[in-house]
Amino acid sequence: MRNTRALIMLGISIVVAAIAVYFASHWLARQGDIATAKVVVAKIEISPGTPVSPEVVSVADWPRMSVPKGAFGDVAMLKDRVISTGLAAGEPVLESKLAPVGSKGGLSAVITPGKRALTVKVNEIIGVAGFALPGNYVDIMVNTQDERGNPISKIVLEKILVLAVAQEAERDPTKPKVVNAVTMELTPEEAEKLDLARSIGSLSLVLRNQLDSQALASEGARRGDLLTSQGIAAPPATAGAAAQPKVVVKRVYVRPKTSAPKKETEKIEVIKGLSRTEVEFKE
Repeated sequence: MRNTRALIMLGISIVVAAIAVYFASHWLARQGDIATAKVVVAKIEISPGTPVSPEVVSVADWPRMSVPKGAFGDVAMLKDRVISTGLAAGEPVLESKLAPVGSKGGLSAVITPGKRALTVKVNEIIGVAGFALPGNYVDIMVNTQDERGNPISKIVLEKILVLAVAQEAERDPTKPKVVNAVTMELTPEEAEKLDLARSIGSLSLVLRNQLDSQALASEGARRGDLLTSQGIAAPPATAGAAAQPKVVVKRVYVRPKTSAPKKETEKIEVIKGLSRTEVEFKE
């Protein structure tokens, strides 16, 4: 009796489990069909300024509940469009990462409307040893002379976007590269300042954090600022220190006293026999 009851209970459990598995598999299959959508993604790594074509993008299944805003479901919808921001392989192609409709391929397609691209000549030092990469932000500093002819270094432009280094617009933060030119995105007013700055002095790029948007209020550094340090410049007087008495030195000229002129005397030698004497006559 006990074995029969155990066998019956085991059979019922197996049947119930099989029914649960059957319904669960069918539910998951239906959910899988409903929860996916077609999204255009990058087939390979795409550089800024690259025209969209079937060679660089493809269609992939994407969870319907997490489809990014601005995604495309068909490659034909991206005809004659240009990538404005670099994409990694498998990354969705979004409207926000495309250049405006009508843009042609190349660097001009990634320039923000209303701004300009200007290239400046750099070297290993000016180019931050190759770490000024496309997508980074830099400050631009000029070393020149002020109105009095004294040397001065001053940051003239802040948070300038680097579009390309040399002839490359790709960004690989693991491979810094020393180049001879950097192309930056500026407003027309900033482009005028940069062109003037490179004509009156030498330029340097200062790499900054991409999230740092705080404006800098700097008066520039001069030669005197380099010598103003502890141990060189006289320390300022403390507020509670007693005031030292001011010593005034006055130079007085004293005319030396003249002695009375000595009276002239005349001496006469008198010889008497073998003796000689002198007789002094005063005037």
